[in-house]
Order: sequence, then structure tokens, then C-alpha cells
Amino acid sequence: MRSRIRRLTLTDYRSYAQASLETEGRSCFLFGPNGAGKTNLLEAISQFSPGRGLRGATAAEVGRKVSPSAEPRAWAVSAEIAAAERTLRLGVGVQEAGGSRRAARLDGQSASVAAFADYIRPLWLTPALDRLFSGSASERRRFLDRLVFSAQPDHAFQVTLYERALRERIRLLAGGAFDRAWLAAIETQAARAGALVAMARAGTIEALAVEIATRPEGPFPRAEIGLDGDWEAMALAGVAAGEIESRLAEALAEGRSRDAAAGRALRGPHRSDLAVIDHASGRPAGECSTGEQKALILNLILAQAGRLSRAIDAPNPILLLDEVAAHLDQVRRAALFDEIETLSLQAFLTGTDASLFDALHGRALGIRVEASSLAVVG
Repeated sequence: MRSRIRRLTLTDYRSYAQASLETEGRSCFLFGPNGAGKTNLLEAISQFSPGRGLRGATAAEVGRKVSPSAEPRAWAVSAEIAAAERTLRLGVGVQEAGGSRRAARLDGQSASVAAFADYIRPLWLTPALDRLFSGSASERRRFLDRLVFSAQPDHAFQVTLYERALRERIRLLAGGAFDRAWLAAIETQAARAGALVAMARAGTIEALAVEIATRPEGPFPRAEIGLDGDWEAMALAGVAAGEIESRLAEALAEGRSRDAAAGRALRGPHRSDLAVIDHASGRPAGECSTGEQKALILNLILAQAGRLSRAIDAPNPILLLDEVAAHLDQVRRAALFDEIETLSLQAFLTGTDASLFDALHGRALGIRVEASSLAVVG
């Protein structure tokens, strides 16, 4: 389902006191010096998705500060979306200074951020992901879960439910004396959510592997992907969700003493890891060069975007690509721009130098960003 942002408005968001951008549904490239506000605009778009957005910031942290010591102001981001031959207005923000909970509105009516997934699904790549394969497994899980979110928005709820149940379980175990029936109920809840998390991750990995294998060879290295985790391995082997839930509940019950001593659960989908190998060289992604790693991540992002672009009952993803072009050579930049156009996706790209986007002139809207001021240049 075709989905495009036609207008974006920011109020007291990060460095923006007030800004409005008319995109006409076109892709946009934003250029300007570091600190001008380019990433802030991409982050504002990411607020229309579950979770904390592309920087991982809380709702209280993104409000504009009039001085370093001032409290963040109440903020708002609104977007006019053209989707499924309809035009809708989405709004998200906090209603009071320093507020920690996002409020959402859909065509003027109260809604949940999760409801936005029927009309807009941001998918992003940022410089922070340069360390994806050299960083912790938790970073790779978050990256994978973000890919899953883009296709199955309710996955965000199951991940939250699972993590919350694990925290409550450890709190009870740490107390020493606990109600065993209540602990068993919490473990049952964790097992149910954990099984669904494992199933969703496995399904996404399977679908991405097929997408990558069937895509034509191009300038981006082909990634071989897998999951290092007992529970996802069960799902990939065809074990039913109910059986995975039962085995996970048993593992949690059997591991109470050990987990109490460790202060954390030592088994479960929260311990799984994303495995990526460069198909051409056979090397794990962590052993590849920084440029190769960036290209492998982009390969995964484009594969997911390509898969979702064909969905009839869900909106096309909107790509948020922060400082990506600077890390690609001219051939790969041109290939990226062609891919975005071929998939009929709307994308927002940033870079310090306008020349990085020479191949996009006439195909996307150019926007100069200086001191959080936006100027359309063609």
C-alpha cells in the first residue's frame, strides 16, 4: 500500500521551535553542516513508530530547551499522510513540559502510537548502527526487532510484555520469600510472550533470507543471516508456538535458583543474537571492514523494504537514512537511489554535502538545513 508524508510540522522538537516541510509526497535529501538539525527531523518522523525512535531517546528528552538548564518544553510532531487513497493527519507529542508519555492523535481523535502502523512505518539506518556487528548482542537484537516491528507492529508489545515479566520475576526472586503461584503466573506470561517473540523473529529471518536470495546481484554485498538462539531455532525447525511456550516456562522454573544468584534470567529469547555473514567472502560481518559492514546492514534494510513494498494490506515503509550516502562510493550511492525509486518508496536522506545527492536531482526534493531552518532548493 502506497504511503507518503505530504507535510511535516515540528513544534518545540529538539532544536526546532517551529518548522514545516511540504514534501508533496516526494523523497527528500537534507544537507547542511553538522549540528544543523538534519537528524532531528528524521528522528521526529521516527516518533510515529513504537519505541523510542531512531536515537533511543525518551519522550521527555526530545522537547526543545531554551537554555541548557531549562526543562524540555512540551513538543509535538504532526504529519499529513497520503495512504490508500486517503489523506490523514497524524500527531504525536507530550502535553506538558518534561512529560514522559507520548500522546497520539489520528484525524483529531485520541489514538495509540501503535495505530499509526496502519498508515506509516518508518525504517531507519543511522551512524550508530556502524557498530552493530562489533557491539553487544543486545544491539543486534534491537536492530532485528526493529525489522520485525516494521512488518508486525504488535511485536513491539510482545517484546515489552516479555521484558517486563522478566524484570518482575527477578524482583520476586531477589526478595527471597515469594508466592510460588504468583511467580509461576509471571513465568507463564513471560513464556507466552517470549514464544511469540521467537516466532516473529524466526519468521522475519526466513522471509528476509528468501528476499535476499531472490534479489538480483548488485553492488551491495549479499548477507547470509541466521539466529543464534535456542527458542528461535525451535521456531525455524517448525516447533509450534505452544510447545516453545511450554519449554520456555519449564526452563524459567528450573532456573530460579541460578537466575536469582545471577540477578538476571540466563535463558530465553533475550539472550539470542543475530548472525550475519558476507556471502562472497564467507566472513562473519564483525570481521569485515567498516564500509562492508555498512553495506551489509543496508542490504538487510533494503531487503526488508523491498519485501514490505509489495504488501497490499500494509503501508510501504518510509526510509530514514542518516549520513548513509557519505559512506558509499559513487556506484553504491547511485544504486541506492535507483533502488528507492524502483521500490516506489519515500525516503529522507541526510548528508553534509549536497554533492552526495547529485544523482537525486530531479528525482527528490533538496532541502538545505541551517540552524534548524529549512529551505527547499529544488
